[in-house]
Amino acid sequence: MTATGGGTVERVRQVLDDPLHRWLGLQLADEADPRAGLVFGAGPTELYPAGLLHGGMLGMLLDVAAAVRLLPELADGETAVTHATSCSVLRPVSEGTRLLLRADLLSRSPTRAFLRASACVGKEVVAVGQLTKDLLHPS
Repeated sequence: MTATGGGTVERVRQVLDDPLHRWLGLQLADEADPRAGLVFGAGPTELYPAGLLHGGMLGMLLDVAAAVRLLPELADGETAVTHATSCSVLRPVSEGTRLLLRADLLSRSPTRAFLRASACVGKEVVAVGQLTKDLLHPS
């Protein structure tokens, strides 16, 4: 990761090393730039009985993508936590599908950040989300 400072590299590593994220196999789309998003492959453990990716998983994945996207924008010691999130699933995702999870920072104030995220298969958007993150500052 060369596009961001050393603090961002460590923060991104911490997110990806989270046991759940590691178990899901989340990876950076571009090791040099966390803004490029994450890659996720839908496996059998993330499917509900109909053989499709659970919609709640998509919402969680978009939240993680938004968090990673926001990391390069945070000051030392600043932390972001989810305040509100919404996710719309546009089409089902089957086992073996590889998703690109990306987020864009729409606006930021000293206490909040607003992001839009998407999950894509190739050029096709399969889910979108709107996320608000509270920004916490060291006391």
